[in-house]
Amino acid sequence: MASDLKIQKILYVRLPCNPIFPIGVVYLADHVHKRFPNVEQRIFDMGTFPPLDFRRRMLEQIDHFQPDLLVFSWRDIQVYAPVNGRAGNLLQHSFEFLYARNPLKKLRGSLNSLKLVLAYYGEIWRNTRLVWQGIRRARRYKPQAEVVLGGGAVSVFYEQLGRSLPKGTIISVGEGETLLEKVIQGQSLASERCYRAKLEQPRRGMVHEPPQPLQKTACDYSYIEEIWPEIEYYLEGGDFYIGVQTKRGCPHNCCYCIYTVIEGKQVRINPADEVVREMLQLYERGVRNFWFTDAQFIPARRYIEDAVELLQKILAAGMTDIRWAAYIRADNLTPELADLMVKTGMSYFEIGITSGSQELVRKMRMGYNLRTVLDSCRYLKQAGFQDLVSVNYSFNVIDERPETIRQTLRYHRELEAIFGRDKVEPAIFFIGLQPHTHLEDYARKIGVIDEHFNPMTMTPWTARKLLWNPEPMGSFFGEVCLEAWDRNPNDFGREVMDILERRLGLAELEEALSAPLAGVYVS
Repeated sequence: MASDLKIQKILYVRLPCNPIFPIGVVYLADHVHKRFPNVEQRIFDMGTFPPLDFRRRMLEQIDHFQPDLLVFSWRDIQVYAPVNGRAGNLLQHSFEFLYARNPLKKLRGSLNSLKLVLAYYGEIWRNTRLVWQGIRRARRYKPQAEVVLGGGAVSVFYEQLGRSLPKGTIISVGEGETLLEKVIQGQSLASERCYRAKLEQPRRGMVHEPPQPLQKTACDYSYIEEIWPEIEYYLEGGDFYIGVQTKRGCPHNCCYCIYTVIEGKQVRINPADEVVREMLQLYERGVRNFWFTDAQFIPARRYIEDAVELLQKILAAGMTDIRWAAYIRADNLTPELADLMVKTGMSYFEIGITSGSQELVRKMRMGYNLRTVLDSCRYLKQAGFQDLVSVNYSFNVIDERPETIRQTLRYHRELEAIFGRDKVEPAIFFIGLQPHTHLEDYARKIGVIDEHFNPMTMTPWTARKLLWNPEPMGSFFGEVCLEAWDRNPNDFGREVMDILERRLGLAELEEALSAPLAGVYVS
């Protein structure tokens, strides 16, 4: 009975971030409703309100609803992509400061970097302050009110964030469903991936502990609409891709990636019938754009049959006019699956190959076979795929040198030959040095950072470490990127590839697809 529960009312507060559908909060609220239907819930998403209204609207929600549990979701802290984010283009500003030869450009980079640093710390201060203000206001009405803080940013920086949060804040790592169940029932949290700020120290390696198994069913969007009126912000107009999760977990071991430790290595498939039932609810509300929010839509070849089953059931359900997108390991396609992907409306996909050199792919523990990726791309083209392919390249991660750059360039040209140059968009990233990854271990091993390094520190000087671009190739890439921004800032990725080819030339394709067994990176 609800009266036997410690928690009667939950307010979910999604802290400010770019306007992306808050699938994590929605799934948490749906799960709690199914387990505890008498617990009252509300969702307050700051992504749907202007910044000047954040604090006032949150306090109004608390005054009206008087929750005894506040659940804050914090999605982003650091963004390393070469695009203009909320605080500007981190990569460009940092590279101008670090590598520009023109004194005026270096001065501009330093000033813009300073603005970015101030904005970065301003966001952290604002979000932590919102947590403090929220729990203080809630305790006016419910003195024993609890606060939980979770989300992607928290799962990465959980050790650092605890120092600035209210005493007793439950800091959650990874999935939060079973944690909330125990908070609601007043049970011990000792077995959950969490700790209480300023009362406990997080267990060593807590982020690497496997999450609790969970059988997911279709989200009840009729209920979500009742507790979150602002959902229409994402549904009206059809502009947003709405998130749907088909699985959790990633079995891979990529050296720089944090997904595999947050979500766990065990892949848990959501039943295809439940996924389709969830999509149909959104489809009936006018949604036609879907983003499959899995860490990887097809994480390994043994999950191909699950993907085939899902796409067949989407077709059978009559959703023939949808568009969908996902992160895809493109070495896991078959002609049948490629045909289904095109027929069901795949309109865009991202391949995070990081490098077009099989040698470096192996050293980064990515488990890709680049030859197989090319075969998969040919399957898609033969099936009639005509839309955009985004290929993520992260230069200079481990053992980059002119030979491997030439291999990557040759591989990229082969992708362009398959899809067409205008359909292949190279997204140039420099890996963010994230905690709890093999790359962090490697950085310590080679002396880039020490055991006292704080990954949340942000200055123009620490950007040299946080934006992984070490020497001897670091200055070279800095120079190339600055030239690309000068020449063609609106098509930065393709310009980088063209400049690199002019300077270094191309390798033979077979050289890119082959890799020596010696020298594989082991942390």
